[in-house]
Amino acid sequence: MQATPQGERLHIALFGRRNAGKSSLINALTNQDTALVSNVPGTTTDPVYKNMELLPLGPVTIIDTAGIDDVGMLGEMRVQRSMKVMNKTDIGLLVFDLEVGLGEYEKDLLKNMRQREIPVIGIINKVDIYPEAESKRKEWEKELGIPLILTSAMSKIGIDDLKQAIIKNTAHDWLKSVIVGDLITPGDPVVLVIPIDTGAPKGRLILPQVQTIRDIIDHDGYAIMVKERELKEALESLNKKPRMVITDSQAFMKVGADTPLDIPLTSFSILFARYKGDLVTMVEGAKAIARLEPGSKVLIAEACTHHCQADDLGKVQIPRWIRQLVGGEVEFEWSHGGDFPADLSKYQLIIHCGACMINRKEMIYRVNQAKEQGIPIVNYGVLLAYIHGILDRALEPFPLAKLIWEEEE
Repeated sequence: MQATPQGERLHIALFGRRNAGKSSLINALTNQDTALVSNVPGTTTDPVYKNMELLPLGPVTIIDTAGIDDVGMLGEMRVQRSMKVMNKTDIGLLVFDLEVGLGEYEKDLLKNMRQREIPVIGIINKVDIYPEAESKRKEWEKELGIPLILTSAMSKIGIDDLKQAIIKNTAHDWLKSVIVGDLITPGDPVVLVIPIDTGAPKGRLILPQVQTIRDIIDHDGYAIMVKERELKEALESLNKKPRMVITDSQAFMKVGADTPLDIPLTSFSILFARYKGDLVTMVEGAKAIARLEPGSKVLIAEACTHHCQADDLGKVQIPRWIRQLVGGEVEFEWSHGGDFPADLSKYQLIIHCGACMINRKEMIYRVNQAKEQGIPIVNYGVLLAYIHGILDRALEPFPLAKLIWEEEE
């Protein structure tokens, strides 16, 4: 449970005023003293992430946030961080404080979550000390249009009801999301090309490779792993034609040359463009590469803060290839981790990583942010397939994306 990647967990975030009991609720949900609890308003200053197992959903991440009514300059910064958590929230828990009642803070939070299409569960906490809780619930449910659960974090009242509400409000397709499983049938061999170079982590595989292997096994396929130099020999030695070949994007040229045309070929990053984001939008974004010209501004966004290698893909290789394509100087800026810019208007293109370190909710938010501002966005895998002249072939397993690519501008 602890080893499940953060980006693969359902993200459940608690929002509300200071001292509404958000931290106490997290302790009750996890059955641990995870969050610091105090009667002093503003005890929680930064978002606190706690991993737990919630059956039948599996591993989830519960996020505690600072009070939305925090005050002062630091308080305003805390509120901004709390609001930013919504970008990655799959289910929002809106906690009400009976002592202060229902006000604009709660209504604004609900409005923001609805705008982001986040399922909301309302919670009236501390019901063990407020006998009027039941009457308030009926009144506020009618006014807000959401169900409210009565809880007491201290007495554990309503905690099981809250867990059941979380399960009920989880999107039906969340448990069914797949990387490659819907493209194969049981018994299909799938060849994975995994270069081992100076950029590869010593003694292990990178996360998208591991997750793809697991998805193949979960769908009763055979995962066959080779380095790019061994691919041709491996394909010739197989008694059964592979269902597909999946490669690291950086080996596209070698792998494309060694893979027969009757075997579908794609990349880990293209699979993740579909799994974590919106492949069609990424393919549309690839068309904007040809429109770049000297002086264009490009944002390269990476969801993690990995250590840069001497020939780093995002810092060195992609800028070099783009400049060669454009035939002149292009201005690049970078964002890392959660620091995705709110204003994207100055860029002519956004190039995003495979998003293996963030959840689908946050990646979709970034894609929609780009679309709303009219800025094309493409991910590493789609970009590299385009650069190496192999995008048309790499999209063969995805008919809609391929159709979009073939459409005239």
